[in-house]
Amino acid sequence: MAQTSFQEIARRVIGIEADGLAQLAAGLDDSFDRAVETILEARGRVIVSGMGKSGHIARKMAATFASTGTPAHFVHPAEASHGDLGMMAAGDVVLVLSNSGETPELADLVAYTRRFRIPLIGVASKPESTLLRQSDVALVLPKAPEACGTGIVPTTSTTMTLALGDALAVALMEHRQFSPENFRDFHPGGKLGARLSKVADLMHRHDELPLIAETAEMGDALLEISQKGFGVVGVTRAGALAGVITDGDLRRHMSGLLELRAGDVMTSDPLTIAPEALAEEAVAIMNDRKITCLFVVPAEGPRVPAGFLHIHDCLRAGIG
Repeated sequence: MAQTSFQEIARRVIGIEADGLAQLAAGLDDSFDRAVETILEARGRVIVSGMGKSGHIARKMAATFASTGTPAHFVHPAEASHGDLGMMAAGDVVLVLSNSGETPELADLVAYTRRFRIPLIGVASKPESTLLRQSDVALVLPKAPEACGTGIVPTTSTTMTLALGDALAVALMEHRQFSPENFRDFHPGGKLGARLSKVADLMHRHDELPLIAETAEMGDALLEISQKGFGVVGVTRAGALAGVITDGDLRRHMSGLLELRAGDVMTSDPLTIAPEALAEEAVAIMNDRKITCLFVVPAEGPRVPAGFLHIHDCLRAGIG
């Protein structure tokens, strides 16, 4: 008899879990709406708990809530019985995960929510289980087979629970109109944080800006270019950005350059970007126009320079 290949095993496992997710989606009812509404009504945090594999899913669920605008943290049920019950308070809502709904370590935590009237959302596969009978909102997982073949290893059940947590988080996020800018506030580090950085987060400010008045002599303009070290200088008229002088402008006016004024040499109406724009947008503009820097001016009103962004600033931040 031919041995089953590893790929065949993988496809079988994934197929079983995919079927479980399909059953989960088809079985959603008003209890899901009540769960979302219960969390939205909470004045405090979402306390997520579970034991064993459910505990690992609960930790991820709490992290997803917290990073998408729903304050949350994980409480280990065993530690809860030894003092961590004090991490829950009036105004919170508790979300407890247990495939069987009979996990003994959850008893003290569930009893605490009942004693102090803290809303309890339970997630389990057995509607008649102790957890779901005690819950204010019961989310029932479909009776889908585990993908291990023996029925004893949490596989399909944990996948469904994880997906249910993601569904709750996204429903809450969309209801609160949680934006990419909000998301960036909770993810300042890493590649994701870099991609969501704003121009204002990276730009040079104040005395670092290479600026000179349009009436200034070109000798002073060359000195400003040299001192600031960006290879460019912005030219202002009554405080607003009127133009820029780049290496190309200098080459085009080499003859009698020092006898000219900044306004004679500058390129008028240069490309700019607003401080609220994503830095990734600034990189796209610079790459498209084959330039290395942009002056930053307000999106509306006078074009008074607020900052200066060089492509190297973006590359150092991991953008580009």
